[in-house]
Amino acid sequence: MDSEAVVRAYYDSIDAHDYETFAGLFTPDVVHERPDRTIEGRDTLVSFMRDDRPNKETSHELSRVEENEEATVAEGHLLDADGEEMFAFEDDFTVVDGRIARIRTRTR
Repeated sequence: MDSEAVVRAYYDSIDAHDYETFAGLFTPDVVHERPDRTIEGRDTLVSFMRDDRPNKETSHELSRVEENEEATVAEGHLLDADGEEMFAFEDDFTVVDGRIARIRTRTR
């Protein structure tokens, strides 16, 4: 899978609550830097998304996914269960051999 497809699968699997597919997208030592915390390790990240994130009834509306020299960048909006925008985000993904090794999330 190319980097753009991996990134799109990341959002699709979160929105579908498909944590088996989600887990398969990461290197074992993935790091996700979020504004509120840093999550280290595939098992910890999957557990957080499945069990501990503040609002699980959300969806991601992507406006851009593109690769540059440094990362694969995704921009969009996080929507609540009613389709209302919660916030805008930009995620920078480092994809290595078809797996996500690092994510840096910024929100607006």
